[in-house]
Amino acid sequence: MTDEDDSLRAKRVYADATGATTAFVGTAAGVVRVSVSDDIVGEFSLEYAAEVTDLAVADGSLAVGTPDDVFVRSGETFEATGFGPASAVGHDRSGRLIAAGAGRLARYETEWTTLAELDAVRAISSDMVAAASGIHRHDGTHVGLDDARDVSTAGRPLAATAAGLYYLANGWMRALEGDVSVVASDGATRHAAAGATCYIGSDDGTWRETELPVAEPIADIAHGGGVYAVTTDGTVLANVGDGWRHRSLGVPDVTALAVEPPV
Repeated sequence: MTDEDDSLRAKRVYADATGATTAFVGTAAGVVRVSVSDDIVGEFSLEYAAEVTDLAVADGSLAVGTPDDVFVRSGETFEATGFGPASAVGHDRSGRLIAAGAGRLARYETEWTTLAELDAVRAISSDMVAAASGIHRHDGTHVGLDDARDVSTAGRPLAATAAGLYYLANGWMRALEGDVSVVASDGATRHAAAGATCYIGSDDGTWRETELPVAEPIADIAHGGGVYAVTTDGTVLANVGDGWRHRSLGVPDVTALAVEPPV
C-alpha cells in the first residue's frame, strides 16, 4: 500500500493531530512543509517560494540558505539576514546560526561575524563543516579527508566523501567504500546514502544496506522521532520502527531536508 492510497486517511489524521513531526524539504522552487504522524506522510504545502540550497532547524528556528541570502523563519514570515549567497547553513553547539558561501564561513547573532575564509562548503554540523577540501573546524582548520560531501557530529563524527564513509576514531577510519553523499546521526541511530542505496550503522561500527520502497537517489536524511529521508525527485520517506512509508510531493530538484521533533 502506498501513501497515495492513504491520502484521505492522512488528512483526517492531521485535522486533529498532536505530536506530529514537521519536515521541511528544500527544493529549487522553495521550502515544502510536510506533516508526518508516526510513519504516515500526510499533508504538505509550499512554505516559502525561493530556490533553496540548504536548510537547518534548531530550537524551533528554521534557517533557509538560498543563492541570494540566508533567511530565518519568524512566525509566519521569513526574514533576510544580510549574509548573501549561501551554499550551506547549520547551527553550532550553542544553537547559533552558521552559514557558508562566497568563500567565507560566518556566525549570526545580531549580525554576521566571519569565522574563516573557506571555499565550497557543502554541509555544516555543529563545530565541523564539509567542504571540497575536506572536513574543517569553524576557524578553517583542516581536520582531514578530501572532497567531503556531508558531515554529522552527533555522537561519533561521521563524514561522507567521494571516497567513502568515514568515522572519527584515531584519525578518520573508512567504514564504507564508494561515493557517499549523505550522512546523518542523532547520536544513537546512524544512516548514510550513496545514490539510491541507504545504509544503517550499528553500535559495533558495521554498516548494512537497508531496503527502501523507492529506487530514487537520496538527497538528504534526518532524524527526529524516527528517521526521515527525501529523494532528489521529491519522495519523502519515514520510518519510526515499523518499516518505511513514502509519498511523492511532486517537487523535483530537492536539495535538503530538516525535521522538527514532535511537540
